[in-house]
Amino acid sequence: MAAPTPQLRPPDPVPGHTDPEGNGVVVGDGPVVVDTYIDFLCPFCRRFAEESGPTLDRLVDDRTIRVVHHPLGFLDDLSPNRYSSRAAAASGCAADGNRFREYFEVLFAHQPAEGEPGHTDEELAELGRRAGLTGREFAQKVLAGTYLDWTAYVTSSALARGVGGTPTVTVQGTAVPAEPRAVLAAVGRAATRR
Repeated sequence: MAAPTPQLRPPDPVPGHTDPEGNGVVVGDGPVVVDTYIDFLCPFCRRFAEESGPTLDRLVDDRTIRVVHHPLGFLDDLSPNRYSSRAAAASGCAADGNRFREYFEVLFAHQPAEGEPGHTDEELAELGRRAGLTGREFAQKVLAGTYLDWTAYVTSSALARGVGGTPTVTVQGTAVPAEPRAVLAAVGRAATRR
């Protein structure tokens, strides 16, 4: 499959539950916006997800924040089959099934090593079952590469915003260290300004 052409306008289609620009999947509806730029092959992103995930989930659940996840294809060159982009595209399919959070966790729990081929599209579709995505629509979209162009757009948009590595985290547009205490402190400051 050829690499999608990078673009700075949203492709058609974009997954459900994306932000107005179509370049991130929105989880939650709180007033404080936390953007996470992640790559499903990045071991530091996995650590961020494991360490900060419970904090972010709690803040989403109590309606303090909304998290905009930007799944990127930054590390495509570190796998022979563009795993980063394919996993990011599959996460968009999970957003359509209203199971992005669950699939996000499953992808990091089953993260391949850098330099390895990573999961096949069939395996990415099968991992969806662990996230509660049991219908045929999810698997069909993953196997069709439905959101590969969207992943290229999200990646290009992140680069245009100056994101140079993963994980990158911003709170209300201001970069913060990708660790729970820093994110929590920044959210607290932003919440008191509202």
